[in-house]
Amino acid sequence: MIQIGYCQYMGRYNAWQNNGLIDVVQGMSQDDLARDQGAFFGSIWGTMNHLLWGDEIWISRLDKGTSNDKVIATSTDMVADIDAWVAKRRALDSRILSWASTVTQETLDGDLTWHSASFNQDYSKPMAVGVMQMFNHQTHHRGQIHTMLTAQGKSLPDTDIPLLPETA
Repeated sequence: MIQIGYCQYMGRYNAWQNNGLIDVVQGMSQDDLARDQGAFFGSIWGTMNHLLWGDEIWISRLDKGTSNDKVIATSTDMVADIDAWVAKRRALDSRILSWASTVTQETLDGDLTWHSASFNQDYSKPMAVGVMQMFNHQTHHRGQIHTMLTAQGKSLPDTDIPLLPETA
């Protein structure tokens, strides 16, 4: 269904997009980040934290590493401030890139079984579905963040996949 190159390319894309996001949000006040803008997770800050939560949950399912113990309802309070968010974001992006550089085609062609604490249910799907979910979830919520930042007059870097620099 998917190949190793997809994982590596999307891992690079994820890190590139998050680095651009970091450049914008580091200069913003916590009040501006936390202002409720009517998004599903309320604010830029809530959505950024939810994205951290989701990435940590999904990469832990893929790499069998550690994760957080939060559920969707508490996913908006992963970290307390922008410095902690940036540190955790960079660590997660590095973890995703590391996983993508070592994943095998055999693993991608296999199955993924996990327990969702949010839904208190066990799932088993093709590994490729889990991988696509992680990258799609990132893109979805970064799009929401992009919309909220644009509404606050912020300018963000390009988001088109073909514009991903070769060195990113």
